Amino acid sequence: MAKDKNNEETTNQEEVTEEKLEAATQEPKEIPKEKTIEKRRAKFGYMFVAPMFLVFIVFSIYPILYTLYLSFTDFGGFADPQWIGLDNYTRVWNDSNFRVSLVNTIRIWGINIVVQVGLAFLLIMIFSDLQYRFRGVKFFRILFYLPNLIAAASVALIFRLMLNRDYGILNMILIRLNLTTSSIGWLEDTMLAQISVANIQTWMWFGNSFILFMAAVQAVNKEVIESAVIDGAGRFQLMRHVKLPLIKPILIYVGVTSLIGGLQLFDVPYLITDGRGAPSRSLNTVIVYLFNHAFHYHNFGYAAAIAFVLFLIVMFVSAIFVLMMKREDIREYLKKRKAAKA
Repeated sequence: MAKDKNNEETTNQEEVTEEKLEAATQEPKEIPKEKTIEKRRAKFGYMFVAPMFLVFIVFSIYPILYTLYLSFTDFGGFADPQWIGLDNYTRVWNDSNFRVSLVNTIRIWGINIVVQVGLAFLLIMIFSDLQYRFRGVKFFRILFYLPNLIAAASVALIFRLMLNRDYGILNMILIRLNLTTSSIGWLEDTMLAQISVANIQTWMWFGNSFILFMAAVQAVNKEVIESAVIDGAGRFQLMRHVKLPLIKPILIYVGVTSLIGGLQLFDVPYLITDGRGAPSRSLNTVIVYLFNHAFHYHNFGYAAAIAFVLFLIVMFVSAIFVLMMKREDIREYLKKRKAAKA
């Protein structure tokens, strides 16, 4: 019996060693060529994308994080930053000049967006009716968009000369037409100065809004418009009850982008008043106020805090616009579910 057990153990050991030898001598499984090609392509893809991410991190992410750090410090630009916690944000909260600059910015943007969108819709109503027989639509698109291509610095300097009280061409035209007897100080009165800057912004960005709205209106299904016309819808009813609801996402997009750009308004009011924000600080926008604190008063920590407060305001307002869009989608989804259940 003992001999039989020993023989069985030796045979088992021999089988195990044979299996190991077979496994060692067995050729490795070939990896499919498709997977190796995909891995190589992925590596090349990462190599091509890496420079863009590197530039984005160096010139976007790092400055944002460093500005956030500076907002908690007292930094004048020469000595090392000194940590002061939330003092800069407390100062922003209690700063009446910051509130004045924020109100000025919102007021200029409000005048701009009302005139810009109203004028865009007025022209869309005209061009959408004539789009099949009027051949100059493309010419007008180019004409309206041209001011958007001019540098803001050049625009500010041109309008500064045009709106001058003593030798501005606008006052000369009004006097020649007997619309006024004396020169108007367009940049000397607080309300007139804000209206002037708002209209300059409208002239610069109206073409962009017009093209977006025009493309959205032309994308509306023609059968929907024809059925509304057959039902007796007039020009204004067609725009209000048919076209406007269908282009609502584009309208919200224009509103969000216009608000973000309006809150960052700097070049025109700064150059048109030599950075003084005159008259009576009516053109002292948030970014002009930030710029003065950073580069005139050398208070970079407080300027960084203003920048992040403005960033939070933009994020909050943008979130409201996005929720407005999603709210309509949720309503439509709930209506469809109710209709399906019924």
